[in-house]
Amino acid sequence: MAAPNDTKFQVNYKLNDGTLINLYATNVQELETGLNDLSMVANLIKSTSAELSGSSTPAPTVAAVAAQFNAAPVTDNGTPPICKHGPMTYKTGTSSKGPWRAWMCPSPKGAPDKCETSWIR
Repeated sequence: MAAPNDTKFQVNYKLNDGTLINLYATNVQELETGLNDLSMVANLIKSTSAELSGSSTPAPTVAAVAAQFNAAPVTDNGTPPICKHGPMTYKTGTSSKGPWRAWMCPSPKGAPDKCETSWIR
């Protein structure tokens, strides 16, 4: 909506989700009244925005997703993951693409049944 022709004051708010709130006033008294009205309904505006955008449901945790797929998150701390050959080895390095971190199968390089590397992002 464009500002009315008699607008002397314009205040615009943009919420984190992109919702725009525009306040137009023709004089200081109307501006003060509008700002007070917005202040009184600010929480209602934010909660309605969250409900309409569906963001009221929190994102699932890594642990919840891992449990859903019967998997364990790959990290570089704590107990090493275990493959069919035993505990995996933590290794780091730098390639042409930059530094890398990974858990690697303890079986010898080139072994036909060597497990896949678990890269850590």
